[in-house]
Amino acid sequence: MGSRRPQTLLIILVNVCSIACLVWVLHGANLGELRTEVAHLDWRWVSVSAVAGVVAYIPQAVRWNFVLAPVAPLSLGHTLRAIYVGLFANEVLPLRAGELIRCFLQARWNRLPLSVTLASALIERIFDGVWLIGCLFVSIRVAPRMPRFVVDGGYALGFVLIVCAAFLAVAMYWKEQTLDALLKARWLSWVHILIKDLHLIGHSRYLYFAFFASLPFLLVQVIPIYALFRAYRPLAELDLTAAFVMMVILRLGAVVPQAPGSLGAFNALTVVTLLLYHVPRALAKRFSILLWCVITLPLLVTGFVALAITGLKMNELRKEARDTMSQPSEDLPAARRG
Repeated sequence: MGSRRPQTLLIILVNVCSIACLVWVLHGANLGELRTEVAHLDWRWVSVSAVAGVVAYIPQAVRWNFVLAPVAPLSLGHTLRAIYVGLFANEVLPLRAGELIRCFLQARWNRLPLSVTLASALIERIFDGVWLIGCLFVSIRVAPRMPRFVVDGGYALGFVLIVCAAFLAVAMYWKEQTLDALLKARWLSWVHILIKDLHLIGHSRYLYFAFFASLPFLLVQVIPIYALFRAYRPLAELDLTAAFVMMVILRLGAVVPQAPGSLGAFNALTVVTLLLYHVPRALAKRFSILLWCVITLPLLVTGFVALAITGLKMNELRKEARDTMSQPSEDLPAARRG
């Protein structure tokens, strides 16, 4: 019971912050005008935005297959389905529980230890962070005035990335015998498992493919934002640069724990970005609601369909994933270590 208390407190804190952000967004948004603005949307561009928001995760599926290529040949369809179920879980469960669930599904469908797929997800996040920091430096140069908390957050993320990347490099390229000599403590058994899995994945040329595939995955997320700019007449003059800056700020915000669906924080960060471009505050708040709906609702539908195909319920998946994570990891079959 005591071990769950910090997690419960974190969930409460995150939800309180999200509610506060949402209250700030809704206050003074003049929501009565949103109905008229929605009626005048260019639905062709809305469709582009909605479809692009779903299709944007195909590059992530390709990249994940690259990361796990030295372990086992993977089906792109299964990988994509696991990602969509994970995204659905992130929209309905707190603290990004979908990351564990997608790794669990990938492990289950391909008969891999969960520790291996979790290690691959760690590699993905480090690759994302490296490219995101690069995009942040570009945004600082092209944005009218980047908010100070965004820049400071980027520097903090950069420091964490340096530490994680150093650990990743050591785990991938040092000999396992040396690592075993350094990590004799029994309470560090999970570090042993993680290091062995990273060591296995790291000796592959596909890892370089995965690193460079991370940039398209990041950039394609600009498309839904830009398409909705074009659909929403009051903001139709905003260009790809503004959409790029918004994508960077939203992705940086997603690094910290958020409420299900990122509701509240997503809207507040959208408003902050639009204020950089001198968009009226009420208009920016209304657009944040529209953008959240157009990006989130199609992912909810897609994820629900992907979940239905699995034949499992979300609570069952979450429980199985947690139970599997608590079990000792098994070694990979020799045939898959090549």
